[in-house]
Amino acid sequence: MARVPDMTADRLKDADRDLLGRDIALHRALANSPNAARAFSGLGQFIRHKSVLDPRLRELAILQVGWLARSPYEWSHHVKIGMEFGVSEADIRALIAESEGRANGLEPLAKLVLRAARECHDGPGVSEATFEALRAHLDEERLVDLVLTIAFYCAVVRVLASLDIRVEPEYQPYLDRFPLPA
Repeated sequence: MARVPDMTADRLKDADRDLLGRDIALHRALANSPNAARAFSGLGQFIRHKSVLDPRLRELAILQVGWLARSPYEWSHHVKIGMEFGVSEADIRALIAESEGRANGLEPLAKLVLRAARECHDGPGVSEATFEALRAHLDEERLVDLVLTIAFYCAVVRVLASLDIRVEPEYQPYLDRFPLPA
């Protein structure tokens, strides 16, 4: 059970009910602080709908963070979302292999994106060498969008863990299909 109560639309002010437009456990927890929820959602909406970064690469970066953080919620949600944005089952299996240092079929740019996500997750940020390697493939706007995406999802997994947000039943099949390591 989450460490804060699930907010429901009837418990929110009329002006804040839109915060539960996507009625997921994370949003129900964040709605305990409507202004924070709105700010959090704004960046998430930019990343998903307005970033110029290739959606498949974006989702691979997010999945890498979820995998490294061993975040069941983040991982399960973005396996589903990633598949909606072009991430294949083969990509997910390759991401797992890449994370474990095993051979895989990912193209060089995807491997660089995953390396950037690993470096940022481990801290303090993306190394100079990885950033320069990415520069050969991405313009400045896409580089900023990638770094912002990775850093935001590093924060998201910490929020999920700190508030003890649990995977909803409808997302459990994604976690069962691609389980996190113990």
